[in-house]
Amino acid sequence: MAFAAFGSANAPAAGKPTRSGKVVIALLAPGLAYLGAFFLTPLFALIMVSLEVPDPNGGYAEYVPAFEIGNYFYVISEYLPHILRSFGYALAATVLALVISYPLAYFIGVKARPWPLLQKLMLTLVIAPFFISFLLRTLAWKQIFSNESWIVSSLHDIGLLAPTQYVVGTPFMVIFGLTYNFIPFMTLPLYTSLERLDLRYLEAGSDLYASPSKVFRKVTLPLSMPGIISGTLLTFIPIAGDYINASGDFLGSSSTSMIGNVIESNYLQINDYPSASALSVLLMGVILVLVSVYVKKSGTEDLL
Repeated sequence: MAFAAFGSANAPAAGKPTRSGKVVIALLAPGLAYLGAFFLTPLFALIMVSLEVPDPNGGYAEYVPAFEIGNYFYVISEYLPHILRSFGYALAATVLALVISYPLAYFIGVKARPWPLLQKLMLTLVIAPFFISFLLRTLAWKQIFSNESWIVSSLHDIGLLAPTQYVVGTPFMVIFGLTYNFIPFMTLPLYTSLERLDLRYLEAGSDLYASPSKVFRKVTLPLSMPGIISGTLLTFIPIAGDYINASGDFLGSSSTSMIGNVIESNYLQINDYPSASALSVLLMGVILVLVSVYVKKSGTEDLL
């Protein structure tokens, strides 16, 4: 009884943080403060702006605080084609990036293991585009496929393009630019996953008389699934909000505009801040739902 009383007297009071708990709180405080100041506060402000209405008195402020949910219904009905186009382009570019990146990452992470210098060289080539401005890379492709370029002229000469058809300003060119610009975001997670792959599993599959294709489907692909999930998320999310490639000043035209282009136009040209903010909130919400469903269906809930 004496020992029990002594133990209960020295036990920490319920609800009172221990010394280690205080240390954890102190370590988390800067990060939480940063998150609150630079993420939660702007997000709250964005949501409030998305609910504003034009100033009925015609005062100095163009818009006044309100709770106009109708702004969301308006932007959905007005810009539904842009929303569908954005996610369609993002899906197509993500799939293309996966198809291109997987063999490349497999070669670097598995086949090139006996040659470390070759691995480093190829990884350098993968990340090399990051050393050049995103805008300059996109403008370079616009110049390469411009109406006066030898590529387009050759396509006209051999009949693959009609004399009045061009490449820049088409959905093909926008998806091409999106795929090119975001391929490193797909390749690097895939490489990280495949580089850790134990080759003895592949050897065991071969020893059990499995064909190379079956070894890939039953062993390599499942073990590289974390890299596939991470790569597709890192690629799809920024592509859905991209506004550079689809812009008429770069690879797109007015018929290829994405949500990002509409948001940029409403903010900087039309000054329709509530519509732009509502579109931004909708974009985040739809991406969050899609990502949650995708991760859950893929069986990797621990990524959330």
